[in-house]
Amino acid sequence: MLTGVLSFAQEKDSLQIHELNEVVVSDTKFEQSKEKSGKIIDVITAEDLKAKQGQNLSSILSQVAGIEINGNQSANSKNQGVYIRGGRNRQVAIYIDGVPVVDASGINLEYDLRLIPVEQIEKIEVLKGSSSVLYGTGAATGVINITLKNSVEKNISGNAYWNVGTQNDSEKKDIDLNSFSQGFSVNGKIKKFSYLTSLNSTETKGFSEAEGEDYEEDMFSRINVLQKLGFQWNDKLSFNLFGNYDAIRNTFDNSYSGPLTSSDDLNNKSFSEQFRLGLQSIYKYKNGEFNLNLNGGTIEREVFLTNTWAGGIDNYNYSSRNANLDVVNKYNISKDFYVVTGLQVQYFDMEQIDAYTDLNNEMAKFNIFDPYATLIYNSKNGFNVNIGGRLNNHSDYGSHFVYNVNPSYNFKNIPLKVLVSYSTAYITPSLYQLFGPYGNEELKPEENATAEFGFEASLLNKKIILNAVGFYRQEQNKVDFFTDTTTWMSYYDNFDNEINAKGIETNITLDITEKIISKANYTFTQVEEQFSRYIPKHKVNVNLQYNASDRFNVSLDYQYLSERNDAYFDSFTFTTENVELDSCSIFNANLNYQLIKSRLSVFTSITNIFNEYFQETIGYNARGRNYKLGLNLTF
Repeated sequence: MLTGVLSFAQEKDSLQIHELNEVVVSDTKFEQSKEKSGKIIDVITAEDLKAKQGQNLSSILSQVAGIEINGNQSANSKNQGVYIRGGRNRQVAIYIDGVPVVDASGINLEYDLRLIPVEQIEKIEVLKGSSSVLYGTGAATGVINITLKNSVEKNISGNAYWNVGTQNDSEKKDIDLNSFSQGFSVNGKIKKFSYLTSLNSTETKGFSEAEGEDYEEDMFSRINVLQKLGFQWNDKLSFNLFGNYDAIRNTFDNSYSGPLTSSDDLNNKSFSEQFRLGLQSIYKYKNGEFNLNLNGGTIEREVFLTNTWAGGIDNYNYSSRNANLDVVNKYNISKDFYVVTGLQVQYFDMEQIDAYTDLNNEMAKFNIFDPYATLIYNSKNGFNVNIGGRLNNHSDYGSHFVYNVNPSYNFKNIPLKVLVSYSTAYITPSLYQLFGPYGNEELKPEENATAEFGFEASLLNKKIILNAVGFYRQEQNKVDFFTDTTTWMSYYDNFDNEINAKGIETNITLDITEKIISKANYTFTQVEEQFSRYIPKHKVNVNLQYNASDRFNVSLDYQYLSERNDAYFDSFTFTTENVELDSCSIFNANLNYQLIKSRLSVFTSITNIFNEYFQETIGYNARGRNYKLGLNLTF
């Protein structure tokens, strides 16, 4: 459960509903009570997001048990990595409104979370564990399922916001305003038609991405445009169209290469833009529901990189296209038993053009054709089971079957749910790993299997809500980057040995009084040392919220990360150096006040209150104490 707090306007009874009777979709692709789910699904609601105003998406997600996002506390120009249960970016599937989002030209088919402004998001569900049956290749350690805001029932409604703040590292204590975010949205419903238009932008500067004395500031700029159009044909049939444009422009520094060779290269620049278009249709019939998702997208990236060996600037151009068709049907065999069947077809291609590489999309492409099915049984006596399978058909790798078995039981006499699951996953190499400048067309796909056991309970008349999950994960054929120290040739290859990861994720919510609520989570993750980079063995999030009234609240956050492993290639000694990053403790505070109830609100926040120095990545700065002030208008 997110340690972020509920909105100060949330009442006590609705808090209990939020915790126990939440409707989720991630483990079946259709709405069902969270109580009947065989998973512990972390839900970040609109109220949670309001209570975290001023934070970016990565910082909010990093407060979920089991998730570490490296770079969320660094300069906005810093690239970010998503780590769930000891895994890596390529093992986490990211969906927006039921649609997978990827950058097919990226090393790991990963998606840049910096592209998404929090202000466009209505809800997030985090499903941890192997989830390839419903979400296909890449969903080996988890799924982040993001729902964007939808139209309201009124003819017209809108929202506008503005916030401004500082952008300092721990050495820089200025009060200069170097962080700006603003945006507006207009939405509504006129008879059978609905619409939503949203524009958001963010600009930051203030400190250098790389650590060092007298280093220049790095900048980050983002613009986002979202358009949704809906048509409700009748009670059974609806259509939704969406169009989305996201762009990022930033400067950045070279990778850390040792204290004797590191520099702050001012000419490194990056620009990326994404276009997404899609159609979604829902048809409800007597015994079920049929959904269609058809979408496509392009991403173009241009990188200007300082050449430290030859001098000058190297220009790299990347582009990718992806298309997705997912048709899924839910059929109710009986009141307690239903089956979900689907077919997902995906296409990816990429191009890379620079002084050293001329890779076109006629060579770098593949497609995937996956039928899948899941059986769900929810008995009246509390027994639930989810069993499914998926046949992955890859144009380069042929067929591969994955499956999951997930029984759970809700005790009737005591408020307790126990669950167990075993699931497998299949991750095919990316286009870059197969065909890029260091590519290897002989790569084998990665395989994952995860077993987990857990429980969820409410105590003292729902004043205490507790859940915990223990997991064990095995990974084979890990794709990694190797350098032959004899020939100095670099390439991608499979790691021969099996990799094991295990851990525990726990969450607790305490309804202390009608005005005081506390949430906390603890994560223990143990993965083999050579693959534990950036992943803390111990991580704690604690939140305490005081609702002084229905218009004013104060929340305090604490986050602890234990020591983490990191490494860098020293270009002076030509050796890889392993390092250990120190543990850190971060305290944040947020105050919210509604000047005009439900119309105009103001917030202020202080992050890293004690200005603790720490590093998320060796050689890079992290944020120190910073202040932010914002206004939000609803009309």
